[in-house]
Amino acid sequence: MHIYLPIAGLSVNMLVIVLLGGGVGLLSGMFGVGGGFLTTPLLIFYGIPPTVAVASSATQITGASVSGVLAQMRRNGVDFQMGGVMVAGGILGSGLGVLLFRLLERLGQIDTVISLTYVLMLGSIGGLMARESIATILAQRRGEKPRRMARRHNPLIAMLPGRYRFYRSGLYISPLAPFLLGVLTGVLTVSLGVGGGFVMVPAMIYLLGMAAQVVVGTSLFQILFVTAATTLIHAVTTEAVDIVLALLLLVGSATGAQIGSRFAMTMKPEYLRLMLALIVLAVAVRMAIGLTWRPGELYSVELG
Repeated sequence: MHIYLPIAGLSVNMLVIVLLGGGVGLLSGMFGVGGGFLTTPLLIFYGIPPTVAVASSATQITGASVSGVLAQMRRNGVDFQMGGVMVAGGILGSGLGVLLFRLLERLGQIDTVISLTYVLMLGSIGGLMARESIATILAQRRGEKPRRMARRHNPLIAMLPGRYRFYRSGLYISPLAPFLLGVLTGVLTVSLGVGGGFVMVPAMIYLLGMAAQVVVGTSLFQILFVTAATTLIHAVTTEAVDIVLALLLLVGSATGAQIGSRFAMTMKPEYLRLMLALIVLAVAVRMAIGLTWRPGELYSVELG
């Protein structure tokens, strides 16, 4: 069954969009990422204009995050103090991101910049994740015990002034560190249509040194509010939010996030990370091909 998207200006298969939202919601529940880093490029592959894909995917991320946060709250896996600081930074970053988005629109380079940034970002992150996961799996097969990193925040973060105790995360650090992390994810959310979880989750573990049991839930909590603000900003400024497209994505993502949260409990973390890494690399390769490949003939003539 096909349905017309008024803002995108084209007709799409409803089932394909719902399934796409469900798959991204599944990843959201499994990994604590909003899923926008996959939603946006997949929508572009399907023919949705990049500006509409960026703005509409933020709405889908909000729905997936609601479902994921509720699941994590039942497990007491959300640090609301840390999340509140990150939300404040994320809202500020959203304002900065929309200025960047509008500037690139005026220059006529928004579509190229979105695609190129995704190739670089997904390629580097996917490569690092794949290398770490494969190394862990090979070490386990050799019978070696996995080396556990000491939960210690970065020395630069320790130098920041005004420390505060975040009890659920087990940290005593300056709120400025999570605030700046929130600003970064806010900029990414508006300008690229990503939730920022694929940046935030590693940063929360390796830079801030947060307790692992609250990382996913706190990430989703921040993503929820920042993507909601981003949707409002895009609706008012760029007018690129296609509500029909967003609703179709939401139908699938809300269900997928619940399934993903349960599925994550049954698989080893290193295999989950490897699976996500391969998906990310595949998307990066596909986008790189789209940027570089051109047909032999740009125009064709058909006899009527």
